[in-house]
Amino acid sequence: MSAQVTLAEALQPLRAEPARAAVLLDVDGTLAPIVRHADDAQVPEPTRAQLIAVARRYGLVGCVSGREATVARRIVSLGSIAYVGSHGAELLAPGGTRVQLDPEVEQWADRVRRFADGAWTDQLHRLRVRREDKRGIAAFHWRGAPDEDAAQRAICAVGDQAEQAGLFTHWGRKVLEVRPPVPLDKGRGIERLLEERAVHRALYVGDDLTDLDAFERLRALVEDGRLEGAVCIGVRSDETPPGLEEAADALVEGPLGVRGLLRALVDA
Repeated sequence: MSAQVTLAEALQPLRAEPARAAVLLDVDGTLAPIVRHADDAQVPEPTRAQLIAVARRYGLVGCVSGREATVARRIVSLGSIAYVGSHGAELLAPGGTRVQLDPEVEQWADRVRRFADGAWTDQLHRLRVRREDKRGIAAFHWRGAPDEDAAQRAICAVGDQAEQAGLFTHWGRKVLEVRPPVPLDKGRGIERLLEERAVHRALYVGDDLTDLDAFERLRALVEDGRLEGAVCIGVRSDETPPGLEEAADALVEGPLGVRGLLRALVDA
């Protein structure tokens, strides 16, 4: 699909055969507005109502998040859809109770946790950096710190240490993630989710650099003939990263635009 088609044009093939389509969405900044304190994030009830309507109509609906799958499910508050958590490392089936962790990631989980324990300092604590353990990924957040610039500088030092220790680093919107040195991204998680699913087209909606991996993988599945088509929607904000707009087939404005997109998927 060429870049920057209208939203109606982008959604039409999925609306035509919803039972054969997958609707996949990022959570933070897409379904849920970005908030100063990440633990306060939640999907507004009007958006959740539209998501429920989509889930009733489409063959597969899932949320794809950098957070743990169970945390993403708590934020969305909908158990009948699938969740891909920790940037593709986790799968949680619709209605499921057991999170499936990528075996390669699981082998590195203890080492990543030990690194994060050793890298944590009194300085990071004083700067109000927030640490998050994602079962194989250690995240260091500086959004909302009293001095975000100083917090970012301190976290950059953690990133250098991680790379020297043979681990991978990934930078997002005011967060550093220390990851195992294995292929890991939202696209890989989506591919695992779609395996053995009877869907022929897929829609992905996201707002951050990590969502570009999902765009790329869906388009690769189309090129390989495993999907008939893919639609990649970017969500604009005042923190839109370079490359997202260029990579998207179409754009919506913030979480309110995503709510409108969900409505358009089910409106006659």
